[in-house]
Amino acid sequence: MANSNANPNPFSQPLTTPLAPSDALTFLQSLLALPKQPTNLEIYRRYCTQQVDLIANHTPGTTLTTYQSLLDTASLLRQSHSRSDLLAQLAKPPTNNPTQQPATHHGPGSTQEENTLHLTARLLTMLRIGEIPHEILGGRHLSWTGPDSLADFVHSYFQPTPILGHELIRFEKTFNALNLVRIANLSIQWTDNLADHLRLVNDDKTLRIFHHAGFLLSQEQNSPLFPDGFVCETLQTLALLFPKYDNPVRAWYRTQALKHGLDYEAVEAGHLVTDDRQAEKFMYWRDRLVVLKQAYDEARPLTIGQWWHDRRNGVQWYTFWVALWVLFLTILFGLVQSIEGAMQVYAAFHPG
Repeated sequence: MANSNANPNPFSQPLTTPLAPSDALTFLQSLLALPKQPTNLEIYRRYCTQQVDLIANHTPGTTLTTYQSLLDTASLLRQSHSRSDLLAQLAKPPTNNPTQQPATHHGPGSTQEENTLHLTARLLTMLRIGEIPHEILGGRHLSWTGPDSLADFVHSYFQPTPILGHELIRFEKTFNALNLVRIANLSIQWTDNLADHLRLVNDDKTLRIFHHAGFLLSQEQNSPLFPDGFVCETLQTLALLFPKYDNPVRAWYRTQALKHGLDYEAVEAGHLVTDDRQAEKFMYWRDRLVVLKQAYDEARPLTIGQWWHDRRNGVQWYTFWVALWVLFLTILFGLVQSIEGAMQVYAAFHPG
């Protein structure tokens, strides 16, 4: 929605006032510290709006009042300030007018200060940081309670130290999101929480997938808040699940995107060659991929549809369908012979 009032400094507007489309792009560029204006962050913009409404526009709210105050706080969080230092700085009155405070402050560590940190950290990382009492979405939240800076906290959460064995594990071309649904019988739950990406829940019957490829692409070359190589590897997991040149997967995902408001960029993340499909190529997401691969390999077809789509074992697939075709022909010919015999008996007892 556009704002018809000309404003030389649109970011001085309250967070509750929608920005004009061009100003919104400039705001996202400043928020994420991007070198140029983004073109593929519409889904991320919606996420930002939802988070602001969830945290800033509900009691007790935050210390943020304008878009500029949010940008200033984001700049602080990108630096190496400890969490306690950030809370102390947020408790101070604005430097441009020390006699007027934009929001009610109760000192470092108050609910408003905490909410300000949580909201800004969520927008910068797309991690569900901080527990919001009225938040009803599923998934886990992360507790940033120690003395670490935001970057240190994120780096410590995403440790590149896989635990599960991965020897000789390769993700074949049939290992994609569409086949996880129709062969492994998994349900997909699309998530805005990067920490829930590739997590199996509900007794391993539901797979959560982080679909915000536009956000990841914006951070690929400029992501000091994330560990080295993390963003690139996350994009590779999307390329694994949504191969760029797999037309059935693309068509299925676009249907899902229209239904659930997903990021279309997820099916443009790329296409992995054979060497890149080895489990050892993944560090941050390896354990979750190994667990997912195990669930996929252990799945057995139960319905005719699953038998049709399950071509992991080509010999078994052909054997099954040849046997089914032979059974069908046997029944058909048996039925024809039975009908023919019945007609002959009828003709014998009813001549002429």
